[in-house]
Formats: sequence, C-alpha cells, structure tokens
Amino acid sequence: MTIKTASTSGQQHEREGKRLFSFMNILAWIALGIGVVMSVANMGFFSDDNLPLMLGIGFMVGSVFIYTIGTAINMVEQRKQESETTETVE
Repeated sequence: MTIKTASTSGQQHEREGKRLFSFMNILAWIALGIGVVMSVANMGFFSDDNLPLMLGIGFMVGSVFIYTIGTAINMVEQRKQESETTETVE
C-alpha cells in the first residue's frame, strides 16, 4: 500500500529546484547567444590566435555544459522529491 504525503517544505524545495533549473536554462541560452555573436563577428581571421573567436567557441561549448548540469540537477531534485513524498507501508 502506498501513501502519498505532501508537505509545505517539499513544495518549497520543489519550487527552488525549478527556479534553479530555469535560471541555469536562461544562463545557458545567454552564453550561447554571446558565443554565437562573438564567433560570427570575428570569423574573418579564422585562427587560434584570434582570441574573441576562441572565447566565442568557449561560450558555446560552456552553454552546453551549463544546460546539461541544470537538467541533471532538475532530474535529481524531481527523483528526490518523488522518493520523499511516497512512503511504502506494509
């Protein structure tokens, strides 16, 4: 038999997890935009000596990592929330 319980601290914790995911999602899109703009603006001199181009590529790669970490945190928080709210009674 399973019993579902809901607590106010659980709901608050869930909101914080969603807020963190939203923040990291927005941050990833901003980093991607900065990376694309920097890369396109400095495409004329395509070399590893072109620092703005290399920074742009770094921002684009970093945005993928930021999004991945945010998604992983969100999934862990959801799983934790589900395990806390579901209790098994024999």
